[in-house]
Parts: sequence; structure tokens; C-alpha cells
Amino acid sequence: MPTPRGQMTVTLTGELERFVRDKVSEGVFATPSEYIRELVRTRYLAEHDRDARMRRVDAALAAGVADAEAGRLVPAGEAFARVRAALGLTDEDPSA
Repeated sequence: MPTPRGQMTVTLTGELERFVRDKVSEGVFATPSEYIRELVRTRYLAEHDRDARMRRVDAALAAGVADAEAGRLVPAGEAFARVRAALGLTDEDPSA
């Protein structure tokens, strides 16, 4: 029989189970389920944020490719000079 929606059983090694129970006994979380939910929620949000950042990178790359294909180009030396200026670096800066 399937478990109700939103509910699942998780099997942990003895060491991990003790770890979770220790966290609960420290009083930060009321139950092991609450602790596990927080871990999953944190991971979900991190991956969701990463996916959103990757979509922005993909869009920026697509815009750059479209600009290049349309002939809207900047010579490499000028592009690097703009980057150095934006970062506050000088041409004499050894880390540049």
C-alpha cells in the first residue's frame, strides 16, 4: 500500500540515526522529521537558486552570441580594459 502523499520513510545507518537524534536532543528541532524536513528544504532552496543562476547565465550567453552574430563586437583589448576598470585594476597591476 502506498504511503500518503507528502509522507515517506527514510532508512538511515545507525551512525546517521544517532546524529539526527542528537540534533533533536540538543533542542533545535522537536522531532527527527522536523530536522530531516529542514535539511531537505535547505537543499531544495539551494538547488532552486543554482538553477535560477544557471538560467541567467544561459540567457546572458545567448544574448552575447546573438550580439556577436549581429556584428556587435568589442575588440578583446577594449573588453579586458573595461573589465579591469570595472574591477578597479590598472594595467600595471601584477594580479591583472
